[in-house]
Amino acid sequence: MNSTHTLIRHRDIQNWVAEHRGLPAISRSPNQFGELHARLALKFAKPRAAPTSMPTQDDGMSPCSWSAWLAELDRQHLALKVVDANQLAFEFVERKELN
Repeated sequence: MNSTHTLIRHRDIQNWVAEHRGLPAISRSPNQFGELHARLALKFAKPRAAPTSMPTQDDGMSPCSWSAWLAELDRQHLALKVVDANQLAFEFVERKELN
C-alpha cells in the first residue's frame, strides 16, 4: 500500500532526493508579459547509475545549488508531495493546500 507524505522542511526534501539519487535544477521561461518565471525540477539518475554530473541545459533545465533551489521553493510557497520512500513519485504542491 502506498502512502504519501508532504515534505516542507529543507532537510527532509534534500534527504528524500538524495535517497533517490537526484539533483536540483531550475528552468526559466518567459510568461505572457516576457518576465522570466522559474520552474523547479528534480533530475534523477537512471536506475543502476550513479549521478555523474548535474543536469545539462540540453533538457531545458539548468543545474543549481540546493540553496538556490530551496530559496525558490520557499519563494513560490511550495512543498514536495512524495509517495513512500520506495518509489520515485513526487509533485510540487502549494503550501496553502496543507492548511
